[in-house]
Amino acid sequence: MPSPKRLIVAITGATGAVYGVRMLQVLRATADIEIHLMVSEAGVLNLHQELDMNRKDVEALAHVVHNVRDIGASIASGSFQSEGMIIAPCSMKTLASVAHGLSDNLIARAADVILKERRRLVLMVRETPFNLAHLRNMTAVTEMGGIIYPPLPGFYQRPQTIADMVDHTVGRVLDLFAISHTLAPRWNGLKTSA
Repeated sequence: MPSPKRLIVAITGATGAVYGVRMLQVLRATADIEIHLMVSEAGVLNLHQELDMNRKDVEALAHVVHNVRDIGASIASGSFQSEGMIIAPCSMKTLASVAHGLSDNLIARAADVILKERRRLVLMVRETPFNLAHLRNMTAVTEMGGIIYPPLPGFYQRPQTIADMVDHTVGRVLDLFAISHTLAPRWNGLKTSA
């Protein structure tokens, strides 16, 4: 039996905890995906504030949970095989830590490892408006091979609910990892006028 694909997910202290939680829910329901999760202290605060969830609620959605202070965890090494990492949502503090290679906690260290091993790193950055430091940090991560994916809703599919908008964005991120889903309809071109 082949080993499951491993995917690292981190939830940090930016607004948009729903993206991380929905990502975990979909991944948990996907066969052959092993989820490694980290939640920052500020991420826990946002889970409570935005979704009335606590740390245990969200940790139950993962297969393996890592403490963000455990810099010696398996995911801190390039020898740990994974498909990549998603930070959803990604705070500007975490973005800066990744952009400057600080590795000041396990989230930033794991992201640094993903970049050095040339694996896929997706940062769902959440802040508006962006200042110049934010933009420069996003450029730095992009130049290193990371993908900056602000969770901006698309309206061409005419979403009816917030859940529709979240699912569309989560589905597009899963597409970057070639993970099958049915979260949102695919674009089939412009409608013809009557």
